[in-house]
Amino acid sequence: MPKLEKSALQSLPKVLLHEHLDGVLRPRTVIELAARIRYAELPTTDATELAAWFHQGANQGSLAKYLEGFRHTIAVMQTEEALERVAYEQAEDLSRDGVVYYETRFAPIFHTRKGLTHQQVVSAVLRGMTRGRQEFGIRSGLIICAMRNLNVSLEMAELAVDFRERGVVGFDLAGEEGGFPPKKHVDAFHYIQRENFNITIHAGEGFGKESIWQAIQYCGAHRIGHGTRLIDDIAIADGEAVKLGDLAQYVLDKRIPLELCLLSNVHTGATPSLEQHPFKILYQQKFRVTLNTDNRLMSATSMTREFEAAAETFGLTLDDFEKISINAMKSAFLPYDQRCDLIYKTIKPGYARIREIASK
Repeated sequence: MPKLEKSALQSLPKVLLHEHLDGVLRPRTVIELAARIRYAELPTTDATELAAWFHQGANQGSLAKYLEGFRHTIAVMQTEEALERVAYEQAEDLSRDGVVYYETRFAPIFHTRKGLTHQQVVSAVLRGMTRGRQEFGIRSGLIICAMRNLNVSLEMAELAVDFRERGVVGFDLAGEEGGFPPKKHVDAFHYIQRENFNITIHAGEGFGKESIWQAIQYCGAHRIGHGTRLIDDIAIADGEAVKLGDLAQYVLDKRIPLELCLLSNVHTGATPSLEQHPFKILYQQKFRVTLNTDNRLMSATSMTREFEAAAETFGLTLDDFEKISINAMKSAFLPYDQRCDLIYKTIKPGYARIREIASK
């Protein structure tokens, strides 16, 4: 099949499972929101320069450095109006990029500095997502994050369940992995399990395969955020997998989805380069891999850009992207009938259309 042009990649129906609300603001929006609340700590008020600043700061091969830019985005997301706007603009930007379903995640605890309650914070984000759904026809779900280094995970789990009828679809644990193992938050995850709710956990990004093992076996993760270090449990010779360890075999056999974020993983140092990203081995071995953006602002990326990187680096074709998009939709935290609906009425016909155009 000929090389996929950027316009063709942009028109492909995409499914995004791993994106942070506080990592996707438009630079112009950051500047406008900062002005409104008289926040004077931005490094520049020029939108182009600010975009470059965020990306430069994030692209240093360190997760800690990558996270520094969030100080500014979180600072301007302290009002209901700001939260609703950011969520609405996220829906608009993703719909323009060919995304048909996305899940966005955030930690409500970071947005209460000006007196908002957790309930007000979540409601404001859901309002923005609902407006986005109504205006752009893009389907979505919200994931509530607890933070590894804070002792409020049970409260966040209860918050997620309280909003499950209003658009919250799951619960996550995020933040610095080293020194903060998932099992410290086991009470929150047991509560989510008892409520028959959905779990995804950041694991195996900044720390080893033990983090992934704990996320699955102690905390009952249904999906793994990143999971790049799963490669440590696979014996590789001459660029090929020769033997899977017990954990890797389990993840493969149980079809546990991996929310891979190619460019972000390079920027945070989770992988030294795109060429060395574990994606290639994991995809070859038929793991259920998905492609995601993580933080579009910090990584200067989009789903089209992630697809482009995968096509150029790993030689992915239209068939591969269709398989990955269907895998992602199968893995979404939506009811089964809605997932099938999106696969058979939107994703498959969308790829068939592109194939038809490409064959002319």
